[in-house]
Amino acid sequence: MDTAAEQILACARQAKGGLVCVANVDMLTRAKRTPRLADLMHKAVAVVTDGMPLVWALRVLQGRRDAHRVYGPGLVLELCERAAREGMGVFFYGGTPEELDKLQHNLLERCPTLVIAGAVSPPMLPAEPPFDADIARRINASGAGLVFVGLGCPKQEFWMDIHADRIKPVSIGVGLAFALIAGTKKQAPAWMRGAGLEWLFRLGQEPGRLWKRYLVGNSLFIWYTLRECFRPSR
Repeated sequence: MDTAAEQILACARQAKGGLVCVANVDMLTRAKRTPRLADLMHKAVAVVTDGMPLVWALRVLQGRRDAHRVYGPGLVLELCERAAREGMGVFFYGGTPEELDKLQHNLLERCPTLVIAGAVSPPMLPAEPPFDADIARRINASGAGLVFVGLGCPKQEFWMDIHADRIKPVSIGVGLAFALIAGTKKQAPAWMRGAGLEWLFRLGQEPGRLWKRYLVGNSLFIWYTLRECFRPSR
């Protein structure tokens, strides 16, 4: 977490834009099937391991014993705390108006000196959002150093990609983090997060919406991992 936060803030201080992907199994398997998503992940400022199965794969397949989870909501809180100490502004894009109100309230209770430069709940966007000159101007004029984007994967990644070179702050795609920090959705218990079972908790919360994602995504991840295990070294 410390390494990821410092790397992101170092880029934010340069005010040259860029994007950060908070990767889990769903994002990885989508990227395997979606060239545009894979390309933007390759050119990201950072791709952090939000999912425990990715951490295990890094440790076992690539020998990265130092790999740790960078939990999305935890990353938001860590970056906000550090931004508050530096006087760096933050901007929130995504979520519902109610979610954004509660999110800001909870963050300011935790970090009273946090500078919230702006918060926008956009209308429903297409799967691959176009460039929005108005929001780009608003973000740049706000003076924010970080933009947290909560549109869900891969919509938020496509939004960040098309805006990354035209806004000054670093954009971080944080998915469900807005709802979890706001308290509008329940967070999985710590033991389930540590055991890589957060997906099971979420499936129990929203089975109708998530069953297909996890059935396909988790199965593909297992297949990709097994294929990597038996692939000759390159």
